[in-house]
Amino acid sequence: MKRTLAMLAVLAIAMAAATLARAQSAAEVPDSPQAMQVEALVNRAAELLTKQGKAAIPAFREKGSEWYQGDVYLWAYDLDMHVLFNSAFPRRAGKLVKGEKDKKGKLFGEEFVKVAQTQGSGWVDYWWPKPGQSKPARKWSYVKAVTIDGRPAVVGAGFYPE
Repeated sequence: MKRTLAMLAVLAIAMAAATLARAQSAAEVPDSPQAMQVEALVNRAAELLTKQGKAAIPAFREKGSEWYQGDVYLWAYDLDMHVLFNSAFPRRAGKLVKGEKDKKGKLFGEEFVKVAQTQGSGWVDYWWPKPGQSKPARKWSYVKAVTIDGRPAVVGAGFYPE
């Protein structure tokens, strides 16, 4: 009986900790004008990619366009973790990035795909260098499931809160 009660107490503590962790994570999701702009940008890009497929990508790469301003730019992965395009880091296109970790060990690409597949869209935080820099900074990206030329993918963009 004592053993059962002890196991129930441990289970209750574990459930409370998991709930708290989810609540803290959800509380961190950005609520700012910049976050709303990034979300709207990704939603517009997803619509365009669905309609035009890969033909839409060259416009996303144009610096100073509605798609790429300052540190805010678009990128996309297929579900196998190949980079379809990355406006600020064009050399990443075509690379398999499965298993790539940020400076804190987060498998951020896998997280992008997981959020897109399980929720359709959502926010992911991770550490990534700003364009033109090599030192990682905290970044929030909004990701969305999309179909590009009939193939499932994830498109995203983000911002650096600092």
